[in-house]
Amino acid sequence: MTNTPETGTDPTAAATRPKVSAWNIANVVTVIRLAMVPFFVFCLFLPGSGWRVTALVVFLVASLTDLLDGELARRYGLVTDFGKIADPIADKALIGAALISLSALEELAWWVTIVILGRELAVTVLRFAVIRHGVIPASYGGKVKTVLQIAAIVSYMWPGVPEPIRWTVMGAAVVVTVGTGLDYVIRAVKLRQVAKRARAR
Repeated sequence: MTNTPETGTDPTAAATRPKVSAWNIANVVTVIRLAMVPFFVFCLFLPGSGWRVTALVVFLVASLTDLLDGELARRYGLVTDFGKIADPIADKALIGAALISLSALEELAWWVTIVILGRELAVTVLRFAVIRHGVIPASYGGKVKTVLQIAAIVSYMWPGVPEPIRWTVMGAAVVVTVGTGLDYVIRAVKLRQVAKRARAR
């Protein structure tokens, strides 16, 4: 999550504010999370319950670092352009790798992976398409979506979880993922309309 200046803010304040180095602890955590993705996939495909548990632990640790780097960036003023780009890439890489791997292992239906990743790709493209009009802030629904996706993936990786529970959690994740995607489209359209009316004045 990034902070944007409010309308009416003194433009000289942003100019005089010291530039934050991209080489900071928040971005290091983000890079570490991104580097954990291939190791997670490697462990997941190895046979044996020990490797499955290792993959699960790596996934959980990587998911928790998503909270850590964001908190560090906001608390200590370490928000950078690199972080704005790398953080969502790391998030989607982790979730995407987990879903694709589970489908490749024939543990998760491919249509689930396609729906979730299709939504993420569409929202990413839309975000860049409307960025010249402004930034669409993160919503509470988006946070719920992320938590449900992580919980659903964990349920598929955790040994012994009953199939009905897995499908229930994953079903909820799919519904919220699609719902928040539609909400993002609506907000993007409204943002574009407001920007066009402002230019027409």
